[in-house]
Amino acid sequence: MDEKVKKAIFNRIEKEPYAGKLGLKLLQMQEGFARVEMRFTGELENIFGMAHGGAIFSLMDAAFEVASNSHGTMAVALNMNINYLASPAKGALLTAEAREIHKTRRTATYDIRATEDSGKLLATCQALVYRLDKPLPFLEKQ
Repeated sequence: MDEKVKKAIFNRIEKEPYAGKLGLKLLQMQEGFARVEMRFTGELENIFGMAHGGAIFSLMDAAFEVASNSHGTMAVALNMNINYLASPAKGALLTAEAREIHKTRRTATYDIRATEDSGKLLATCQALVYRLDKPLPFLEKQ
């Protein structure tokens, strides 16, 4: 993987305001792959005291964002289809991994899975991006 792209994405995610609010942390990135984590805190609960679906979705979306842009060209989401399977335990460390399963010049498909630190599978997702023919705009600022 291009080290300039890797460094630029790590830096950009570290400074992203939304990721900061949720406590999202990029752990690992390779071309077509990303691993992101987040702690399930009380601030992420829904009306039932369980993890809000939007929080789990955001975790998975962050992994998807990084994996799909890891080639150094802009990729924008077209579709995400998520299946919620279980709710994590309070305080659990949640991890999402996004893996590229097919890529063409204009689109790419990803398999994304969210788990908690016990290994319990929380959600699965199939996602599709449109690949623009443009370099990542923040590469030049490195």
